[in-house]
Amino acid sequence: MSSSQSIGFITVADYLQSELTSETKHEYLEGQLYAMAGASKNHQRIISNLVRVFSGHLRNTPCDTFTSDIKVRIGDLAFFYPDIIVACEDNTDNNYYTESPVIIVEVLSKSTRRKDETTKRRLYQTMPSLQEYVLIEQDIVDIEICRRSQSWQSEHYFMGDEIIFAAIDLTMSVNEIYERVVNEDVSTFFDNV
Repeated sequence: MSSSQSIGFITVADYLQSELTSETKHEYLEGQLYAMAGASKNHQRIISNLVRVFSGHLRNTPCDTFTSDIKVRIGDLAFFYPDIIVACEDNTDNNYYTESPVIIVEVLSKSTRRKDETTKRRLYQTMPSLQEYVLIEQDIVDIEICRRSQSWQSEHYFMGDEIIFAAIDLTMSVNEIYERVVNEDVSTFFDNV
């Protein structure tokens, strides 16, 4: 999802209260609100593919898969709406956010790329529970995973590759993640198979 220009200073308590009734979702960063915009079909296809596999794999475990209606809270500094969150044994009493994700997935777009690759990456990686931060391109095939176990060094995956989501002991193909996604990389791969 895209975020637009900041709309003013607000306290955490006021932010949380206003988000309950707002028709537009907002991310919160150091007292500033940023309105969220819609997403493309490819963006939604990628999310749907991952959620389907994650949720099936995590059935009968203490882990949950959440989409972009649940926020991640990083102290009183930030609240973000990642595209996908996997949280295990979440002790947060609040039904609208988690403070202990093990996996966060962001699907990149032109309007969110800079924030996802810089500000969000830096803040997410300060969370003690987070094991894997995943950035997925929608206009080309490229999945970047940064793992705590690898000192947050980037690893890239492309069509034909298998990805291990170690935090939840799941192996999934890049092809599954890009199923039904329409872009030149996906078309070229399947035309040559």
